[in-house]
Amino acid sequence: MAMRSNPMKAKLAAGETVYGTMIFEFLSPGLPRIVANSGAEFILYDLEHSGFTINDMKTQFALCTGVGLVPLARPPGKAYHITARMLDVGGFGLMYQMVGSAAEARELVSWTRYPPAGVRGAIFGGAHDDYTGGDVADKAAAAMDRTLVCALIETREGLENIDEIMAVDGIDVAHLGHMDLSLSLGIPGQYDHPDLQRAIDKLVEASEKNGKSAGAMMPSLEWGLDLKNRGYRMISWNHDMGLLSEALSTGLAALKGGRRHVATRRRERSTGDVLVDVGYVRKL
Repeated sequence: MAMRSNPMKAKLAAGETVYGTMIFEFLSPGLPRIVANSGAEFILYDLEHSGFTINDMKTQFALCTGVGLVPLARPPGKAYHITARMLDVGGFGLMYQMVGSAAEARELVSWTRYPPAGVRGAIFGGAHDDYTGGDVADKAAAAMDRTLVCALIETREGLENIDEIMAVDGIDVAHLGHMDLSLSLGIPGQYDHPDLQRAIDKLVEASEKNGKSAGAMMPSLEWGLDLKNRGYRMISWNHDMGLLSEALSTGLAALKGGRRHVATRRRERSTGDVLVDVGYVRKL
């Protein structure tokens, strides 16, 4: 049995756009299937700002691959032992926070590569290769080929060094960290500020110059369409907390606003009538 490839990485390398979402809060066995059924291609799990554990990720990564999703993670920190464990339990890629220089980017990449290309320690016949046997050299090559490495650009230093960072072999995506970047630039939360808008374009320019991709989390449709039109190709549509909050508040507001009207219509109905009610048609 061959190791599974990473279709997301292949699509990005071919200049295509990929879509997924981020998870900060809610884990369940059904989550990957729900996300896959929605048309997503990847899940990016955030361990920097959540309470997720390595065991949580081992389960979620297996569930993702079982339904055809690419499992990615933002690790809780930048350290070799964290990287190795995330990949060994089945992650297909990592997004490293606050990458500031080409030297740092090269070190991060080396943790995801086996010798002589890097320093990753080897285990085969485990979770990341589906507990199978096979040729070690082939598996090592397949594991390195499928691993996606994203550099989060969310500091002034990272922005200033973006061209050199994206020139590093093995860095696949420049991922915008819009909130932290606004703080680092001294314009907290001012996402329309010219300095942040220039930074947004600079990530795309540096990525395309080096044959790489730009990515971002899109908290609103307006923001998402704007960045997509400007060249962002790794698109995370919102995150679990935002999606639940937005859908719940929108639905409740509509129901609360239409309650009296609905009750009045129901009193007027009779058998065989058709009632048009809050966006749908139903035979009574």
